[in-house]
Amino acid sequence: MCRGLAALPASCLERAKEFKTRLGILLHKPEFGHKIGNLSWSTKQKYTLEEALGWKESFDKLLRSRSGMAAFHGFLKTEFSEENLEFWLACEEYKKIPSKAKLAAKANRIFEDFVQNESPRELKEACRKTMAAELNTAVKNKDLNLVRQLLEDGADINAKVEYGWTPLHSAVQRNSEEIVNFLLENGADPLAKKDNGATPFILAGVTGNVKLLKLFLEKGSYINECDINGFTAFMEAACEGKEKALRFLCKNGADVNQRREVDENKKAVKKGGATALMDAAKHGRYAVVKLLIKKMGADINICDNRDGNALIHALSEDEKWSKSRKKSALFLLKNKIDPKKRDVNGKTVLILAVEKESLALVKAILKLDEVDLDDADEKNETALHVAVKKKNRAIAKLLCKKGVRVDDDVLDIARRTYQPNMIELLQKYKSPDSPRQPAICEEFSSNRWRSKLQKLSQMHRPMIGKLKIFEYQDLWIQKTTQGGVYLGFYAGEEVAVKVFWKGAENAKQEKMCLEKCRTSKYLVKFRGSEERKASLYLCLSLCEKNLQEYFKEENSTTVESKKILKKIVQAVKELHAFGFGHQELHPSNILIDVTGKIFLADFDKSREITDDTKHSVISEDLQGLQKLILYVVKRGKLDFEHLPTECPKDVKEHKEIEDLRGKLKLSDKTTLADSLLEMLIYHPYFWSKEK
Repeated sequence: MCRGLAALPASCLERAKEFKTRLGILLHKPEFGHKIGNLSWSTKQKYTLEEALGWKESFDKLLRSRSGMAAFHGFLKTEFSEENLEFWLACEEYKKIPSKAKLAAKANRIFEDFVQNESPRELKEACRKTMAAELNTAVKNKDLNLVRQLLEDGADINAKVEYGWTPLHSAVQRNSEEIVNFLLENGADPLAKKDNGATPFILAGVTGNVKLLKLFLEKGSYINECDINGFTAFMEAACEGKEKALRFLCKNGADVNQRREVDENKKAVKKGGATALMDAAKHGRYAVVKLLIKKMGADINICDNRDGNALIHALSEDEKWSKSRKKSALFLLKNKIDPKKRDVNGKTVLILAVEKESLALVKAILKLDEVDLDDADEKNETALHVAVKKKNRAIAKLLCKKGVRVDDDVLDIARRTYQPNMIELLQKYKSPDSPRQPAICEEFSSNRWRSKLQKLSQMHRPMIGKLKIFEYQDLWIQKTTQGGVYLGFYAGEEVAVKVFWKGAENAKQEKMCLEKCRTSKYLVKFRGSEERKASLYLCLSLCEKNLQEYFKEENSTTVESKKILKKIVQAVKELHAFGFGHQELHPSNILIDVTGKIFLADFDKSREITDDTKHSVISEDLQGLQKLILYVVKRGKLDFEHLPTECPKDVKEHKEIEDLRGKLKLSDKTTLADSLLEMLIYHPYFWSKEK
């Protein structure tokens, strides 16, 4: 069916006239050598400046001029492509046709050549993009009549413009329920995603429109769906302080404590992991912070991938400081949030509070009596350093009264910045000369941790007894739910430091087990412990990696499976001999040091072996050994949590392996576990080929 030229989008038919405004470019192009039909323009056919200026003022003058037409054709070809020029010429020919019958035929040919779906012309794509932009603009302007007209003219209702915005995304952003409903009724995709993965449902969380949130849930949106940065509608509503939307989403199953999920590349640089509570605290949404904690059960001590909790976000340097952020921080402290976290620069909450010059916050933090007043950030600056630099005598005085260490460094700052009153205060509370940092050998045995140990050794840190530690993410060995494992120096020796809340039962259990097993050969070595405030620090011999990490390495064939398994069996046997069962045997608990020696670690869930518990405790460890055998012989290629019931037959010596695993069963309570593990070490699987 012939649609005629009138069916063409108005934007396409107007393109030629729009070229008029760009003809000034011709003033900078004195020569064109292009040929269009019988027309040519070369260096022999010069045009004058007056002619060119005349063309700029009047498009009709250009069309009446042979030289002007030739120049214009060349200009179109160089600037807009040959296809656009041919389209313009076809339209010019169309306007000159006197016969109505021929007009219809010409219009049909133009449509077939330049517009229909099968056309390979560039113009089709240009028109599509133009119409998509016009449709999106009409939606943003809330012009429903123009939206209707553009759709009738053939605009794609799901066409995307820059950054992947569809008309529906724009309608939600403009909070136009009328246009949203119209677009959905006419085929708009309710699940469309922007380039960053954001759906209309997530954007409705930004605007806080409950009607739209409900509508998109009915259209198939998932309550906890997120974009590529891990943001959900619930998180967006928390950022913007949309309480009604938060209540609606929570009622409909939104995960209040969902952490932002990001890809592995972002995780590698510690991005992601934040929650709605952190967002609300960071943006100073005090009412939302209270709502999330008091009414919705938000976990106040969840941490992001940088180990920062909601308090760190409330004190963040990324956002402008405000009264509402201060109120949020005070509320979090009142509700027992952990005040010992640090930001990405190693700053403690106390240092951050002093930077904000909030006396109320500093008082609230000190009242908890959980923080180290002399703790420093990555640049070795303490809270007192910051107070003196800020010339805040009130905070400096409070810190001094609480016992902060006053040394020559802070006095020098006060002198350089001409603060006589501050100097007088600091001299009054000046501390005796600080004890020297313990001598640390500059040659470190660890290969993996050498650069970080070097960094720590060069820092001036407040000593915790014999321990030097900086509880900062750059010095993590492993993140735990308790407090983490960090690099440290104990009596000048490089160590791994497990940090616990000192009142925790598992902390007491691990310390007791380590102390009783000091003389062990196959268990990780216990170097000592320290306590400060509410924290317990257990110092252990430093290893390079755990078994999981080892098997992921390309050169993980250096230690044979038989050797690994034999050492694990010996370690479990030794632990039992000391009177403990491990109870959580796992590849992450098997450590390898720089020399390749294997040790068993992590005894916070261990249990003492008594006459009453012996059978159950040992049985638990033997079951763990059965799983470890399969994991090791497959060199970590199987998921430890989903191992098969039998050894795969493609594994060398699978019959011996299955027999070995079969021996790890206590048939009854009279079976002696010690003798069982002793016999296991001499099992044929462990025989060398020479035997």
